[in-house]
Amino acid sequence: MRQSAPVLALLFFVAAAQAQQPGLRLPAGKRADADAPVTISAERIEGIANQESNASGNVLLRQGALSIQAERLRYVYETDEAQASGGVRLSRDGDRMSGSGLRLRLRDNIGEFDAADYEFALRSHAGYEPVRARGKADVIKLESGDKYHLKNATFTTCKPGQEDWYLQVRELNLDMTRDLGVARGSRLVFKGTPIVYLPWMDFPLHNQRKTGLLPPSVGSSGKSGLEVSTPFYVNLAPNRDLTITPRELSKRGLQTSAQFRYLDSNYDGDARFEHMSNDRVRNISRYATTIQHNHRFGSNLTGYINLNKVSDDNYFRDLSSRINITSQTTLPRDGMLTYGGGWWTATARAQRFQTLQDPANPVIEPYGRLPQFTLNATRQYVGGVDLTLASEFVRFHHPTSVVGNRLMFYPSASLPLILPGAYVTPKLGFHTTSYSLERNAAGTPDAIHRALPIASLDSGLTFERDTSFIGQRFRQTLEPRLYYLYVPLRAQSAIPLFDTGLADFNYAQIFSENLFNGSDRIADANQLTVAATTRILSPASGQEVLKATIGQRHYFQNQQVTLNSLTPVRTDKTSDFLVALNGRVSRNWTLDSALQYNPHRNFFERLGVGARYQPETAKVLNLGYRFTRDSLNQVDVSAQWPLGGGWYGVGRYNYSMRDSRLVEGLGGFEYNGGCWIGRVVVQRFAAAAGTATSAVFVQLELNGFSRIGSNPLETLKRNIPGYGRFDQTRPGSSPFDFYE
Repeated sequence: MRQSAPVLALLFFVAAAQAQQPGLRLPAGKRADADAPVTISAERIEGIANQESNASGNVLLRQGALSIQAERLRYVYETDEAQASGGVRLSRDGDRMSGSGLRLRLRDNIGEFDAADYEFALRSHAGYEPVRARGKADVIKLESGDKYHLKNATFTTCKPGQEDWYLQVRELNLDMTRDLGVARGSRLVFKGTPIVYLPWMDFPLHNQRKTGLLPPSVGSSGKSGLEVSTPFYVNLAPNRDLTITPRELSKRGLQTSAQFRYLDSNYDGDARFEHMSNDRVRNISRYATTIQHNHRFGSNLTGYINLNKVSDDNYFRDLSSRINITSQTTLPRDGMLTYGGGWWTATARAQRFQTLQDPANPVIEPYGRLPQFTLNATRQYVGGVDLTLASEFVRFHHPTSVVGNRLMFYPSASLPLILPGAYVTPKLGFHTTSYSLERNAAGTPDAIHRALPIASLDSGLTFERDTSFIGQRFRQTLEPRLYYLYVPLRAQSAIPLFDTGLADFNYAQIFSENLFNGSDRIADANQLTVAATTRILSPASGQEVLKATIGQRHYFQNQQVTLNSLTPVRTDKTSDFLVALNGRVSRNWTLDSALQYNPHRNFFERLGVGARYQPETAKVLNLGYRFTRDSLNQVDVSAQWPLGGGWYGVGRYNYSMRDSRLVEGLGGFEYNGGCWIGRVVVQRFAAAAGTATSAVFVQLELNGFSRIGSNPLETLKRNIPGYGRFDQTRPGSSPFDFYE
């Protein structure tokens, strides 16, 4: 770090010279109320009526929101000028200045403060405590109500008596009419040591975006080495901006990225492009593109585009430091138009994918939809009956497998019968599907038609009672539910699997009409789902405190329809039990748990348990365990915990016992210095089968001013559920936060 300090200082100088520092929000110029009368009180006052007044001893001058206190004060009526000396203090709208002498024309707010201390209230975002900036200046010139000029000044947000960091400025101009500050001859001092030199810088006031270089980000990763990014921000318009970021990776070379964002009343979008002309590790040129656009053409017609492409399969695994990005295997290229007609909705869509292959874990390329049209409708209370329609036409595209068209039409009618504490809903529908196939296997017809009725009966009861636990009163519910489903058998083995797979077996799925996702398979069914839910509610607010559910399917016939010939046929008369318990079990503990138990083989198919202990902000412990038979067996522990003396520890340990490897690990420290925060975080995670990558984040956050270094906050929030900011300010936010 010592060797790279000159590089960091130079980069930061260029960045700070142009970039917006949204945390640095000095107050706008405030003109005293020129029509308000001037009043003076003191131990002694003498002078000439309507010409001048001379006051001494505990002098207090007031005009509107302006007050001046001093030992001696002379006020000249003709020029509206006050001259004060001896312990002078000026206060106006929460801002305070004090010094040895003051000359001020009240009406014009033009004057000069000698040897002054100042304290300004910086504006803050909702939900955060305001930040106060303070400092000293040899001279503060008040140049009308909209401009200030400070000579040999300091600036800090630390409390009085604490000088952990400050900005030392030879000259500082604040022009409120242009919303602009200009500093010359500056340096940033931290713990008594100058760490950044700023010969010249300008910055916007009041959190406005401004064109210029942003503070650099410095970090490292195992795959790319030392990384230094220096973003250049272009404020194109109030609702458009562009950020260009050169990113130097010591092992691989220079990567350049650009992000263009725009926002309007009828549309918004985000376009990103990354390019590396030569990756020195792989000796190839690499790039990535993402375009997202949402558009409202009218009150009923909307659309979106989502386009993604990378140059090679290993792009994210090599160049990203986020596990959720490195684990991507399919990148969508998707566009859709949707028309809402009130009770009906029509869509037109085109979708393809880029598949990123991992040689150690290959995946099957999904089908593209070129095109897809859907029409869905719902009309309620038509003669007491609810009518619905789901319909679709789609052409499936694939480079090697069977392709074709699918036309689906599914109208249905239901009759909801609702009574206090009870409901019964019979439903009847007729599902038809037609296929026109190409490149299909020998012996498979080119045209296939399938039609079948679907009947169901859904019913439930709700009971309530008042009860008490651990000395507190609650309201408890008991909600039993029965759901019967009948679907006759239709032969479907000749139908290809375009977009259909086995649905996840969970509490919501046991009340669905099909155990498959997609329309290529409709499972035969003659079954009854039996379930019950109980809730513990607060009688005062009605808020749910605890919820427990249990459910199971009962089958009256063996399953015949399967995904393919390799899928086993179900012969059990009952399904696995599904049990879930979640809620706040005490003031500081929350629990989220679910399990799937196989009563026929007496073992758990799946088990997930998560507990969180969070007695206060920035003090959280998460404990988790996830198990899925034959595929997953992981423990997950994460925490943010105070260590004393302003130090906090952060960490996560996610370990796969099945694979005997670390899935993701993170560890580091944060230090809360009151007016500054330091963070050092090390992260390591599995990037692909048999490989891992590491990243290091080092950040210094100066409250109300800026952040220096690589930002680990997004990583901490993602890895540690419940992670909290122990500072209540919002320094160094993005200069283009017009989405917030």
